[in-house]
Order: sequence, then C-alpha cells, then structure tokens
Amino acid sequence: MAKHWDEQSIPDQSGRVALITGANSGIGWDTARALAQHGAHVVMACRTRSKATDAKARIDALKPRGQVSIVDLDLASLTSVHTAAKAVLAEHGHIHLLINNAGVMAMPHLRTAEGFEMQIGTNHLGHFAWTGLLLDRVMATPESRVVVVASNAHKFGKMDFDDLLWEKSYKAWGAYGRSKLANLLFAYELQRRLEIAKSATMVVAAHPGGAKTSLGTPSHGFAGKIATILRPAIMLAMQPAKMGALPTLRAAVDPTAQSGDYFGPDKFGESRGHPVKVTSNARSRDTDDAEQLWAASERLTGVTFTLGDSTASG
Repeated sequence: MAKHWDEQSIPDQSGRVALITGANSGIGWDTARALAQHGAHVVMACRTRSKATDAKARIDALKPRGQVSIVDLDLASLTSVHTAAKAVLAEHGHIHLLINNAGVMAMPHLRTAEGFEMQIGTNHLGHFAWTGLLLDRVMATPESRVVVVASNAHKFGKMDFDDLLWEKSYKAWGAYGRSKLANLLFAYELQRRLEIAKSATMVVAAHPGGAKTSLGTPSHGFAGKIATILRPAIMLAMQPAKMGALPTLRAAVDPTAQSGDYFGPDKFGESRGHPVKVTSNARSRDTDDAEQLWAASERLTGVTFTLGDSTASG
C-alpha cells in the first residue's frame, strides 16, 4: 500500500452503485467524480436539477469508466425524500454505497418543509429518513456500506432533547454542531443495530477537515462578519475539496475499513492531510443519547427502520 491513502488506492468499482447526496459541489462532487472514474455507477442525489446537470456534465467530460445519473432530492422536505427514494428503488436493484454527504452550515434561523430547524432537519433528519427508506435495498446488496459524513464541529455540539429543534432559542453554530453530533450518534447507533441484526452492511463515518467548498461561505450575524474579514487567511489554511473528499472515499471503499470506523485528515488537528482512522468525542458515543435521538427521529420523520425485533435496546 502507498505511504498515504489517495485516489490511486481506490479499488475497481465496476458494477457497483454509489448513491451520493449533495454530489453537485464540493467534496460530494469530488467523491462522485472519483468513484465514477473508478467504474462505479454514481447516482447524484441533488436538490437543484440545473446544478446537478452541470455537475454531471463536468464528470462526463472526463470520460469516466462508470456511468453518472441524477435523482432529485431535497433533504429539507420529507415528501421529496420519499419521492426520491421511490425513484431510486424503482431504478436500481442494488445500492452498494449510500453516502450521506449533503449538508448546510451555520445558517440563519430557517425551517424545513415540516417545520424542523434547517440544520438538524437537513443534516440529520433528512438523511435519517433517506437511509431508512433505502436500507432494505442496501442490506440486500453484497459488500454494501452506509457512509456518514460528519465534521469536527461535532466536538462543540450538544444534544438537548427538551429543545432538539431549537424552538426556544437559536444559535447558528450551536445548531450546526448539534446536527453533526447527531450524524455520528446516528452512525454508531445504526452500526450497533445492524450488528445485532447480523447484517453484513457496514456503517463508516468520515469528516473532511477544513475543505474549500461552498459550505464554508461566511455565515450570518457577528460570526459571519468576522468570517468575512478572516476569509482570505481561512481559505489559505484549508485544503482543496479533492483532498477533503478522501476521508469519505476511504470510508466508502477501503477494504481494510471496519464498521464503526471514523476517518479524517492526518495533520494539523485533523484539519488537512491524507485520511487515517481518527477518534470522535465521548458525546458521539453516548448510547443513551443515541437511543433518544433515534426514537425522536422516527417520531419526527415517520420513518421506522425495518431491522427486526433484534434491534430493540438491551
């Protein structure tokens, strides 16, 4: 194996279907590009059709060995999530890679179609429902994986089940941190439930470190003003999206990865570099919070995972 894990480390993906949310830009696009270049049929699940069409054209221009297609998906609308999932199930008999990549960051106080705070609604609840609706097909596919893209921001995230959706107060960065903490709580709880159900499907998480993507544009308020002033220096410290995609790619295809692994960059506090196994914080491993979040997510989305009675807590 090469000294550093990079795109040359990706095994042949011919015959495999990779479904990627938010694949039209940033690390999602580079993940889609790399997998298509290695032979996968990449399904780009994106909110805006025009942006997805342009992103697909840019990959097609590279003449990848794999095929690229598009499905319309707005994670901030459960109606869209259901419609997109039905379209995917009708089109694809197998889903080898379900890569939950899309996300929003440090937004003004907005709500999803169902009234959820936008960040936890998009980053967690939308993906929770999306995964639940597709999981049977993923589990029926040999050598399948669910990849959850998290963030170092989980380290300042805190769960508050008395105000999970920020109805009493709102802090943009606090909401972002909570949504990314929720991503990891979900990933580890899904891993646990799949193992109890004796499923071979793996769940692997990753974070990109500091990557130059549209997600990193300045936020609103005072923090946004500071970010605007410091943006040139911040951007110099960040790595290209192509590097930021490597932890996701390693989580998706590294044959030595194990269910429950978490990958991130290897340098400067996991902010940049090549992907290695890293460790998330204790809050992300809190099984009580994970079970509470799971129950709340099923109640809020109306999506129940059909993993059998063996997934009951205990």
